[in-house]
Amino acid sequence: MSYRQSSNWHSWRNTRKYSLSGMLNHLFQLSQVLKRPSKRAFTMLLAVSLGFCLLISACKKDTDLAEQSLNSQTQLVSQKNKPIELNIVSFAVTRAAYANIIPLFQHKWQQEQNQEVRFRLSNAGSSTQASAVVNGLPADVVHLALSLDINHIQKAGLIQPGWEQEAPNHSIVTSTIGVIVTRAGNPKNIRTWADLGNTGVSVVTADPKTSGIARWNFLAFWGSVTQTGGTEAQALDFVTRVYENVNVLAKDARDATDIFLRRKQGDVLINYENELILASQEGLAKDNFSVIPQINISIDNPIAVVDKNVDRRGTRQVAEAFVKFLYTPEAQREFAKVGFRPFNPTLVQEFSRKYPPINKLFTVQTLGGWSAVQEKFFKDGGVFDQIQAYIHSRTD
Repeated sequence: MSYRQSSNWHSWRNTRKYSLSGMLNHLFQLSQVLKRPSKRAFTMLLAVSLGFCLLISACKKDTDLAEQSLNSQTQLVSQKNKPIELNIVSFAVTRAAYANIIPLFQHKWQQEQNQEVRFRLSNAGSSTQASAVVNGLPADVVHLALSLDINHIQKAGLIQPGWEQEAPNHSIVTSTIGVIVTRAGNPKNIRTWADLGNTGVSVVTADPKTSGIARWNFLAFWGSVTQTGGTEAQALDFVTRVYENVNVLAKDARDATDIFLRRKQGDVLINYENELILASQEGLAKDNFSVIPQINISIDNPIAVVDKNVDRRGTRQVAEAFVKFLYTPEAQREFAKVGFRPFNPTLVQEFSRKYPPINKLFTVQTLGGWSAVQEKFFKDGGVFDQIQAYIHSRTD
């Protein structure tokens, strides 16, 4: 369409040019007829000539402006239809879901906008990803394991305050819970969180310094005591005993799964429910026994557009559309297929057998919210560091 518009415009311009040339030719012929022009006739002839010159100049100016406008419009159409690249930075265990969701969005965008969207997907531990974005990883959208990590990016000036209100469900796009996985037959007889502190149990979990699941695990251990009537002193004692049973802290949820299922280390793995479901689908956990503790924490995973990056890269429109798409039943169903608990009422019913309800489900807000939790447990010198220092002092 733009090429035909351009061709038509040039034809119209050339027609105008030749018409004006014809007028001047007639004017010249008229001057030849006047063999003895009077002073008055000469003056009139000069005035008419000047008038035609001004008309030609005005027409040329209008022609140039119109052509510039058309070229600009043609360029905008061309740019809009050029492929656009979207960078998604997410925590370790979302890759399988995005492998199914991204093609759905690409098809939808192509149909509606006539534009190809090319994706670059980065997966790693949530805290590691947040630090990478702060240090220059050009994420357009971040989907991380906990709000604390997105707040870290916000504090660096890359995401505007109030990001929690920019998407539905307070920007929580996926949810899961913590589960316990044991060896076949459950030889250590692990039934609840409390059994993780027993003597002789080797626990595999991730490092709270690099991994989102590790922080959720820590809070699940702590809350299993404080949310059932126990004191904080009792919680500290229990969580310390659990970490005394941890031989290796994995870098993230996927690494923890590999250590336990592929390398066959440890008696028990603590991980996301969705990670266990995915491992089972891949045939890795078919001989293992899983326990879903009935006192559990809702592991809520937020999403946000990285404002500074999308404005710099010109990707805001497609980034916001992609985030919006992730909340549709179509996308949420794909998350549910690979282990994330749905919050859409229709999907909750559809997947009710796969995701039975939990008797007592608490949240990070129950424990004071992420700011308080970070300050108390995970900052340098916080409770987790104190536990690690105590354990190292006993083994030195």
